Amino acid sequence: MKRYLTLVVILCFAFAGTASAQKVAVKTNALYWATATPNVGFEFALGDRWTAEVAGGYNPWTFDKENNVKAKHFLVTPEIRYWFCNSFQGHFIGINGNYTQFNVSGFKFPALFVPVESSGAFLDDLQYARSQGWAAGAGITYGYAFPIARRWNLEFAVGGGWWYTQYDKFESRTCGLFQETVKKNVFGLTELGVSFIYMIK
Repeated sequence: MKRYLTLVVILCFAFAGTASAQKVAVKTNALYWATATPNVGFEFALGDRWTAEVAGGYNPWTFDKENNVKAKHFLVTPEIRYWFCNSFQGHFIGINGNYTQFNVSGFKFPALFVPVESSGAFLDDLQYARSQGWAAGAGITYGYAFPIARRWNLEFAVGGGWWYTQYDKFESRTCGLFQETVKKNVFGLTELGVSFIYMIK
């Protein structure tokens, strides 16, 4: 875990080194908080129409110990964005990457999160078994941001693309028996956000 947090810090400093002195922002995704996942992102202007972002979330909770319901994971998401007018305002498109490690069991995902899959029922494994492993992916983002107060913006974003995942599947109960190791390519959401943004400078 520590090495991935170190990677996030390195990425932040790398982006900061090339950032415009006038445009640096910190943000948090309200939809991600709705899954009880604390999250934060940093976005840096690279020019009038380009920004770079690195964001992450961490969920350590077991929601129901008796039924072993949990969505434990961490997620790191870097992204490069092109803004059609000015950075941090209006429409943008982006290219995102994602890396996550997870230990999920009995977590019911809303229909909104169901991806189009290349094979198998990936979300069924997360809901009706215990799945522990990792995933990496990349996708394309579209979004829109606008000011709501001095130094505050609101941003809407959605992205889709490809994931590769590898995980061990167990019975959903606590200390459930090992069933199989799964390797899959999955197509679906790579980003979904309603984010509050504070412009640091």
